[in-house]
Amino acid sequence: MGTQEVRPAWYALRGGGARDYVTLLHPPYTLWHLSYVAVGAAIAPQFHLDRMLWGCAAFLLAMGIAAHALDELHGRPLRTSIPARVLVAVAVCALAGAVAIGIAAAAAWGWGLLAFVAVGAVLVPAYNLELALHTDRGFALAWGAFPALTGYFVEAQTLRIEAVAVALYAFALSLAQRALSTPVRRARREQQTTAGTEPLERTLRLLTWASVAVAVGLVAARLR
Repeated sequence: MGTQEVRPAWYALRGGGARDYVTLLHPPYTLWHLSYVAVGAAIAPQFHLDRMLWGCAAFLLAMGIAAHALDELHGRPLRTSIPARVLVAVAVCALAGAVAIGIAAAAAWGWGLLAFVAVGAVLVPAYNLELALHTDRGFALAWGAFPALTGYFVEAQTLRIEAVAVALYAFALSLAQRALSTPVRRARREQQTTAGTEPLERTLRLLTWASVAVAVGLVAARLR
């Protein structure tokens, strides 16, 4: 009697075909970190839905697609069968799309955004190819605090104390995510077991939906 396959992540689909591309997106974690963009935007003094949506689109391309493609290229942690050349092409095109959105947004709303575009363009390859910042705090800065600050700046074109506070919220919550997800990844990918990971994975699921719910609630309040 064969043993059941242990998938590399609790959200990973069965390998092969289009399912690999869905898994590549790390859907719950991508939603979680996009929620930081929305929260940052929603607490700004003035709120523009179109700016928030374009900010989320840029981060979806840069973080949700490009960063995860480079991460998979570097060691195949999700064990997908996506060819390396496709991963490179996906990463380059997605990052270029994010940068293009950022430049267009800067031209429309304020050139100060170019600083955020430049930082984001460097963070994606630096972090996901493990060239720099590949630590728990680096993760929390790159995919927690930075999206929150960017979401705020897109709306306000400045940074105030509330932006720093929401960045600290995103930083701390990202550290909590890392503390929970690291032992889960290690068990699934290195030890090929899910024994003892169920409480951690349940907490990660709950925190994902809690973060998204907070973002939706804040945005809905600004639209009233």
